[in-house]
Amino acid sequence: MEKNIPHPPIVTRTEWESARTALLAEEKALTKMYDRVAAQRRRLPMVKMDKPYRFIGAEGEIPFNGLFAGQRQLIMYHFMYGPQNDVGCPVCTGFMKSLPDLAYLEQRDTRFIIVARALFAKLEAHRHLSGIPFPFYSSFESDFNYDMQMSDERGEGQGISVFFRLGDEVFHTYTALQRGVEGLNSAQAFLDRTPYGRQQDFEESPAGWPQYPTYG
Repeated sequence: MEKNIPHPPIVTRTEWESARTALLAEEKALTKMYDRVAAQRRRLPMVKMDKPYRFIGAEGEIPFNGLFAGQRQLIMYHFMYGPQNDVGCPVCTGFMKSLPDLAYLEQRDTRFIIVARALFAKLEAHRHLSGIPFPFYSSFESDFNYDMQMSDERGEGQGISVFFRLGDEVFHTYTALQRGVEGLNSAQAFLDRTPYGRQQDFEESPAGWPQYPTYG
């Protein structure tokens, strides 16, 4: 009776090894394609953020460049939690809680934060209640979410954006929406979305990019 449930074909060990070898070739090709796409991300141009956006966080009101906390790169998760909502998006909440410790990003001059349009008091209460370990910032006082096409008359959107700081100037380098955030389950995967990447010497990066031994 148990054999009647759907299952993969049953074969000999030799047949399995042959099928696995064929699949391994495809997996290696996929890894090489992934590396090529990540290399293209490191070559994306960037655009200056000209508006004087202000955000509210645990430290009070801060300008855009303050979100970096002294780091060079900023990865921002756009959380679906508007000022009209009573609770934060459960899907966004589950995603943030499923992420591993991202402290490694700081070793690569990169900070990770969450931004939403809800008032900061709501965001902070949700962070404590849900156990999300990452800092929240409210963009309620500015047009930021609308300018980033993360909010419109229908409500709030979800995704990530990456920014790069030159002195006090902030530049937008990358954005991914909806299924574009799939696979972001490690610090390395997040770094693959940034201009500097993982900063490891196996990467094909522009000349002058910071790089360190891959296994050093």
